[in-house]
Amino acid sequence: MPYLWPRGRTDLKIRVVLSIVFLILAIGATTVSQQFLGAAVDEFGTTPERASLMVVIALVAAYAMSRVLMQSFAQLRDGVFAKVQYHAMREVAVETFAHVHTLSLRFHLERKTGGLSRIIERGTRGIDNILSFALFSIFPIVFQVLIYSAMLYYFFNIWVALTAIAMVAAYAWFTFLVTKWRIAFRRDMNQSDTDANTKAVDSLLNFETVKYFNNENHETRRYDVSMERYSRASIQSQVSLSMLNSGQAAIMALGQGLVLVLAAMMVKSGEVKLGQFVAANLIVIQLYQPLNLLGTVYREITQGLVDMEAMFRLLGQPQEVQDKPDAPPLNVTGGEIKFDNVVFGYDPERVVLKGISFTVPAGKTVAIVGPSGAGKSTISRILYRFYDIQGGAVTIDGQDIRDITQHSLRAVIGIVPQDTVLFNDTVKYNIAYGRIGASDADIQEAARLAQIDKFIDLLPQGYDSMVGERGLKLSGGEKQRVAIARTILKNPPILLLDEATSALDTGTEREIQSALNKVSEGRTSLVIAHRLSTVVDADEILVLDRGQIIERGRHSELLALGGHYASMWNKQREAAAAREKLKEVENDPDVAPGVARATPA
Repeated sequence: MPYLWPRGRTDLKIRVVLSIVFLILAIGATTVSQQFLGAAVDEFGTTPERASLMVVIALVAAYAMSRVLMQSFAQLRDGVFAKVQYHAMREVAVETFAHVHTLSLRFHLERKTGGLSRIIERGTRGIDNILSFALFSIFPIVFQVLIYSAMLYYFFNIWVALTAIAMVAAYAWFTFLVTKWRIAFRRDMNQSDTDANTKAVDSLLNFETVKYFNNENHETRRYDVSMERYSRASIQSQVSLSMLNSGQAAIMALGQGLVLVLAAMMVKSGEVKLGQFVAANLIVIQLYQPLNLLGTVYREITQGLVDMEAMFRLLGQPQEVQDKPDAPPLNVTGGEIKFDNVVFGYDPERVVLKGISFTVPAGKTVAIVGPSGAGKSTISRILYRFYDIQGGAVTIDGQDIRDITQHSLRAVIGIVPQDTVLFNDTVKYNIAYGRIGASDADIQEAARLAQIDKFIDLLPQGYDSMVGERGLKLSGGEKQRVAIARTILKNPPILLLDEATSALDTGTEREIQSALNKVSEGRTSLVIAHRLSTVVDADEILVLDRGQIIERGRHSELLALGGHYASMWNKQREAAAAREKLKEVENDPDVAPGVARATPA
């Protein structure tokens, strides 16, 4: 109803009312048309040679005009209602799309992209079907059954009217019963369709992985299994539809025959004229014409509701992280970040952060290092407030991030993530994503500072070059530079570097690190790192292990301590030295290729 009768849209409400008016006029034109034809038959009577040809022509013309008016009013109805219909489709699609973006990271980590897009697509189509069929099919059917039954009673007798009504009841009962049985097949079709689309999208997004492991046939088999289930459910649905149509046709034929037999008996007894017999046939045809759509209408509405179930469940999905009522925006004065005894776990059984406390002074750089699974990336997610903590507080310039709006919080933080995923659009668009509406000059300056401008100039289409799905046309280093340029363009007071160079080779790492150092100047920076060589200049380094800070200090202080950090540093230095030695051996022309391959990394 909110989409059919939208609040604050008087123009759309007027269109709904006008559509109903045109609908009633179309039904009225249909109702009187058979009377004109019946009167023309009566004019001929038993002595056609005495009939007035002009009267017959006038009645036939009136019949034809009523049919034209019926079609015209029907088309006017559809044309006037179209704006309401497509406004509703747009509203529900946009509302669902916007709601999905408000859901928590937990939801998006668990979702399946292909299935989610299918749910929104089918739900939107379901809204369209229900609005159209509910207003222009159910209401006319009820209205026409009442009108035509009254006409049969008026022109004939109660028995003719009751016969028609009994057939309508039998037709409706049979239609609802069979259609209800068929709904199970529709649900199976939806589930199989969603599953097939999920597998297809997932496989295409991971095209390279499929190729790496020679699993094209495996992916095709998985897709075929889902499509086979979809085909089986579709066949069952089609067979049951044939049964429904056959039963409906039998009931309609029986009802029409009984009404005509009763009308013929009345013509024989002289109670009604011959023209009324013809009119009776037309009335019954007009009565069963909307009924012929009843199965389709009920099926489409029920299927629409089934299609909308998943979408409305999606709309009903609660937001895990919500702003407090009347939460103010964040007011950044310096950008100091403080974690005070923070406790957090993704579920109650697994606590990830166990009461950690640290401060990143305004304009300073603090690095967090530690083994995989220590909780480093969790800190970045908490700072962005993708999750709410279970204990303690996270503040920026003394303001608890739970008390301010999420929008204002994320507006002041720039991130360069470990895995930069780009939109399948141009280089320019992906850089400009840092500040929508930025000028070309600002975009190019950001690219220059990120040291990617020369690479972009060498591309065939420059800044208008497409980067491919998830940025796959670019190398890891190029994607990272785009991410840096995007963050430079955003110009945030707080910078978050989440293992921004861990996936890069040593040479590229040095270049990216140089760009990051420039970006970090004058900003409060929180660096989450795997390679310790990237954080040696940090103002403070925190060593995280199993959700607790076990060491903290500057690089030289931690090395002198000889603890966990020093052990990590030595292992990484030894690994780096081994790689350099291997490279020297591989580049030495006097060493046999087999020796180079046998040298351990």
